[in-house]
Amino acid sequence: QLVESGGGLVQPGGSLKLSCAATGFSLDYYAIGWFRQAPGKEREGVLCISSSNSTTYSADSVKGRFIISRDNAKNMAYLQMNSLKFEDTAEYYCAAVGSGCSELLARRYPYLETWGQGTLVTVSS
Repeated sequence: QLVESGGGLVQPGGSLKLSCAATGFSLDYYAIGWFRQAPGKEREGVLCISSSNSTTYSADSVKGRFIISRDNAKNMAYLQMNSLKFEDTAEYYCAAVGSGCSELLARRYPYLETWGQGTLVTVSS
């Protein structure tokens, strides 16, 4: 099971750090991705970190602003979001799969993925 936290209301230009906690399994050998779904839009991949700590960006719009990290000792993953924009408003989900980031972001093995319930990020003035 994955549980996200840290969402909330933030002004444009502000920052938020989302957390993803895993229970019942170890994240050590899993790729962990962050996805988001804005109102009225399809869910999209944002970025992913592999088991070897390599980052893959799926959304060009977050490059230079969002940072993904993981702490295997705590069985956690994080998404640091800086310089937030109105268009970053969405429900954010973390997901994990026992393969690589390309497979996770492409949703190649959906039956192997574990997902959290989501946390809402609202960017508004």
